[in-house]
Amino acid sequence: MIIGLTGSIASGKSTVSKMLEALGYPIIDADMVARQVVEPGSETLKKIEALFGPEVIRTDGSMDREKVGALIFSDPARRKQLNDIIHPAIREEMLRKRNEYLTEGFRTIVMDIPLLFESKLQHFVDRILVVSVTEENQLARLMERNGLSEKDARARISSQLPMSVKEEGADAVIYNNGTVEETALQLDRILEQWQ
Repeated sequence: MIIGLTGSIASGKSTVSKMLEALGYPIIDADMVARQVVEPGSETLKKIEALFGPEVIRTDGSMDREKVGALIFSDPARRKQLNDIIHPAIREEMLRKRNEYLTEGFRTIVMDIPLLFESKLQHFVDRILVVSVTEENQLARLMERNGLSEKDARARISSQLPMSVKEEGADAVIYNNGTVEETALQLDRILEQWQ
């Protein structure tokens, strides 16, 4: 069984991911894979250099994220070009890791994909687990965690799909508004039902 773990910014998805890892489930973290596919010397980074020029590569061979960010920030066409290079590489690597874990004999694998719905990757997984939180808690956590003003925090939250939409697409939802222990209990119940 492939579990797709998702949520929204400051919903506590990373906390649930750590819980699953502690229970012995292999985790494929989309954010980590996104960093791996642009490591120095990678094919993906070579394509990015060919597209944007050598000035986006640092002296140590790594991608200069700030420069790339500045180039694509206000240019949707350039952003699409970058995504057309990076997204297939991320998907390919995630599937490679998934197949590797299956070959190793794992029966349940967790794919931690923050933008599961936004990237339309539901077909990658058998079950979708959404970590949800009330808007008030989400706002408070995000402002505290990232040191953001309320206005900036709201802007970040509104750039993602609403929690209600993610909950509708879920096979199970963890409501992460209480204690860590309450979240762990919900997770245990869901895993029991799915076994």
